[in-house]
Amino acid sequence: MSETRERTTAVIEDRARHVPRGVLTAHPLVLDRAQGSEVWDMDGRRYLDFVGGIGVLNLGHNHPRVVAAVQAQLGRITHAAFQVAAYAPYVDLARRLCALVGGGDDYKAAFFTSGAEAVENAVKIARAHTNRPAIIAFRGGFHGRTLLGTTLTGMSAPYRQNFGPFAPEIFHSSFPNPYRGIDDAMALAALEDIFATEVAPDRVAAILIEPVQGDGGFLAASPFFLRSLQEIAHRHGILIILDEIQSGFGRTGTLFAYEHATLKPDLVTVAKSLAGGLPLSGVVGRAAIMDAPAPGGLGGTYGGNALSCAAALGVLDAFEHDGLLQRSVALGERLKAGLEALAQRYAVIGDVRGLGFMQAIEIVADRASRKPDAAMAQAIIDAAREEGLLVIKCGVNRNVIRFLAPLVTTDAQLDEGLGLLDRALAGATTRQV
Repeated sequence: MSETRERTTAVIEDRARHVPRGVLTAHPLVLDRAQGSEVWDMDGRRYLDFVGGIGVLNLGHNHPRVVAAVQAQLGRITHAAFQVAAYAPYVDLARRLCALVGGGDDYKAAFFTSGAEAVENAVKIARAHTNRPAIIAFRGGFHGRTLLGTTLTGMSAPYRQNFGPFAPEIFHSSFPNPYRGIDDAMALAALEDIFATEVAPDRVAAILIEPVQGDGGFLAASPFFLRSLQEIAHRHGILIILDEIQSGFGRTGTLFAYEHATLKPDLVTVAKSLAGGLPLSGVVGRAAIMDAPAPGGLGGTYGGNALSCAAALGVLDAFEHDGLLQRSVALGERLKAGLEALAQRYAVIGDVRGLGFMQAIEIVADRASRKPDAAMAQAIIDAAREEGLLVIKCGVNRNVIRFLAPLVTTDAQLDEGLGLLDRALAGATTRQV
């Protein structure tokens, strides 16, 4: 056995011995280094990374602007806790994000560490502003693994398990899913039914929605649905919390997915690709709403860490100067065309969907029944890894394969990835027969 193989085996064995089984690792790999859209394991094998840290690396691994920003900040302040004393990167990032979200209107931003923290603080802010308790989320939505995040998440497995009792005053409505027979009108009617049967609208603080569901299966809410939802909410004095944690920062061809509906947000949660690989999240919203909590009501020891804020400023510089949004649109068109071509050849692909470069394929037993086939989806993912392509699954039934390749992916890399997926589909479906 080679020395590198021995090291890999040792890490895998130590992982089994010292890391609990509840922390799932999708691929049995030990990575050693990464650059752009590529990673290498400890054995030196190269893989195309179309997972991107689960949507964290829209700029790719080790983007030079992010690396330079972090290196410059590292010699100044790594951590001071913004609750103790202010530092410029936090304030500069807040100013720039408020301008991007609010335009010329008065917006404010607060920073935290994880996406779940951002969601929980958005709920706190909404409740403080409205003095109402209830939150409406959507079936299929994913909002984190904390107790409130799990309660807000509209999926049972694997997130709820035996972790209850869950937080009160949380209600779930239907999310549009045309492939499964739920159109916009039906989803809006379901919301009205919740008002009539479960919670009166004057008790609802906010409606929490991902403009494109991430872990729920890359389902995109139409501009009509989002605008209708906001109109209904505002008619009742309810806030809209737009969860852009996975769909934000260029993933859909605009900086934020809600821009496709030309909305002016009440509150927006951000995380993942905000800081190019460093842990940072935030809530950006209308100033009058954001100021509802009294001093001390928001914060966190690591929230808005100086290194992470510096990295995020590097991310925003890249979007401002490097044409990444235009690149996202072009890559999205190329990926969608490639996936649709594969769907013509493989009957296990029941649906190709997404927005911009946020695309997915739903795997089914057959197109007539549209029965979800989670086992086949996993077989394709495993076969893709053997070919040299890393992807992961999502969806309520875990039968959707999602693609989160960095926006710096080259045309040649994308074409290579589609070719590897083609071979994986061929191998998995042949083995099934």
